[in-house]
Amino acid sequence: MSSQHDIGIREYSPADAGATIDIFLRAIREIASKDYNPAQIDAWAKVDDAGVWAEWRASRPTWLAIHDTQPVGFADLKADGCLDMMFVHPDHQGKGVASLLLEAVEAAARGQGHRRIFTEASLTARPFFERKGFIVLAAQTVEKRGQTLPNFRMEKSFV
Repeated sequence: MSSQHDIGIREYSPADAGATIDIFLRAIREIASKDYNPAQIDAWAKVDDAGVWAEWRASRPTWLAIHDTQPVGFADLKADGCLDMMFVHPDHQGKGVASLLLEAVEAAARGQGHRRIFTEASLTARPFFERKGFIVLAAQTVEKRGQTLPNFRMEKSFV
């Protein structure tokens, strides 16, 4: 049983692409599936090109949460202060992994001079972000492969 105390954070390397794809797909299929219907999950939980995925991960700071040498979550930060992706492996939900990842993202954002970070949070992720001080700017829908998925534009300002 892991806890926040035995989770480490490190920077992404190109060899991590496969692990991040696995975490992304499993988190959506096994966790977000409580909040979205099967057609929405099928449209969202796809990686059409692993090479393009790897380029995305390498194009921006991305952090991995590591437990016993295995990646168990990841998060990133785009240059404009957008936390674009944060996903935690289903076996490691509720153990502080997302909190540690968010701390890394916030530290990097502050270091880059951002006064806020923002994200488009899923129905599943919204409560986590609210607990961490994010506010909802707007409810919206996004289109993925012909399916409409509700989510929330959220931000957190730094003091």
